[in-house]
Amino acid sequence: MKSKWPKIIYKEEGMREGMQIESANIPVDSKIELLDSLSETGLKWIVVGSFVSPRYTPQMACIDEIVKNFRPKPGVKYTALALNEKGIERALEYVPPLTLDIDMFPRLQCHMCDVFTRRNANRSQFQEIETWPSVIESAVTNNITEVGIGLHAAWGSNFLGEFPVDWTMAVLERQHALWEKAERSVVSVALGDPMSWCMPHKVEETLIQIKTRWPDISHFRLHFHNARNMALASIYAALTVLSPEDTLELDGTIGGFGGCPYCGNGQMTGQAPTEDLLHMLEDMGIDTGVNIERLIESVWLCEKIVGHELYGHVSKAGPRPKSFSQLYDINMPFIETRHHASHFKLGQEVYNDSIYPWKTAIASAYYDRLNSGLPVYEVDGDWPWKQAGLLG
Repeated sequence: MKSKWPKIIYKEEGMREGMQIESANIPVDSKIELLDSLSETGLKWIVVGSFVSPRYTPQMACIDEIVKNFRPKPGVKYTALALNEKGIERALEYVPPLTLDIDMFPRLQCHMCDVFTRRNANRSQFQEIETWPSVIESAVTNNITEVGIGLHAAWGSNFLGEFPVDWTMAVLERQHALWEKAERSVVSVALGDPMSWCMPHKVEETLIQIKTRWPDISHFRLHFHNARNMALASIYAALTVLSPEDTLELDGTIGGFGGCPYCGNGQMTGQAPTEDLLHMLEDMGIDTGVNIERLIESVWLCEKIVGHELYGHVSKAGPRPKSFSQLYDINMPFIETRHHASHFKLGQEVYNDSIYPWKTAIASAYYDRLNSGLPVYEVDGDWPWKQAGLLG
C-alpha cells in the first residue's frame, strides 16, 4: 500500500548539537564509543561533530581524534559541520570516511532575527542578505536550474519576539522573486528554529502557504529546537501537510540533548529526541530502518558519558510492546522509579523489591483471550457485550 506520508531523510545530530553544550572534559574515547554505538543502530546519517574554533566551542577541540579513530559503518553517511573555508579545508582531510554536507540546492537564506545572527555568527542580517547576489550569480554561471530558499528563526526570537507567518512569507517572497528574475526554478525550502519558537499550528500554516503559493517546491528541510517541548508536535504537523511526492529532511539528537550558548536557553534548548521521533514514525507506518532497542542502548550510554539524564521518553518507558511476549506482566508489582520502569529492557529483576499490594493474583478474561490467540475485542461479535449482559 502506498504511503500517505512524505519521504523522510533523517540526520542524527547528537555528536555535534548535543555534545557542543556538554562538558569539554568528556574523554575522546568515550565520544568514540558513543559514535560507534550510534553506527550500529541502523541510522543512515550521523553528524560526527564540528570543525570549528575551540575558542568558541571547546567541546569540538577533539574532532580530529574522533574522525581518525572511530569505526565507520558501511552504508552510513558521516558528516561534520564546517562554517567557513578553514573548517571545510580541515574536513576535506577526512573525506572519506566523511562526506561533505553540501546543500544540494544553491540557497538564498538569512536569519529572521538580526540579534541572534550577530550573537551566533558575528554578522548582521543585512550582511547575510548581501551574499544573495553572489549565490545567484554562481548558480547562473554553473547552469544550476533548481534552487532553494530558506530562513532561520523562522517563527520567532527570544530577543525580538514572535514573527507572524506573514513576515516569514514576506522574506521568502523576496528570495523567490530574485530567483525568478534569474530564471531559476525554486524547488526547496529550509526553515530553522534555533530558539524554539516552533508551534504546530504555525508550522502547518507556513507549509500550507508555501505549498499553495509555490507548488513546485517539493523538498523541505526543517530544523526544530525543543526548549518549549513543541518539536515533535511541529514535526507531526509538517507530516500531515506534506504529500507522498514531497521529501522532508529532519534532524534531532538521541535523548533530545543539545543546546546553544547564544540563544538564551543553554542546555534546555534541546532537539526532538531521536528515539521518540523515530518511534513515532515507525508506528505511523514510516520505515526508518533503525533498531529502536539499539538506539535506546546508545541513549543510556550517552547518559553515562555526560553524567546526567537526557530528555527523551522512549528510552525511559520503552517502546510500545508490539507482540504478546513483549507485553508487561499483569502481576508485576508497583512500578514507581525510572529504574523500575527499565524492566522493558533489563527484566523483572529491577522491580523484585517493589511493593506488591494485591492479596490474590491479577486475572483477566481479556488477557486469557489474547494468550489463546483471540483478539481482545470483537468489533462485530459478542465479546464482551454478551458477557456483560448487554446482549439478549
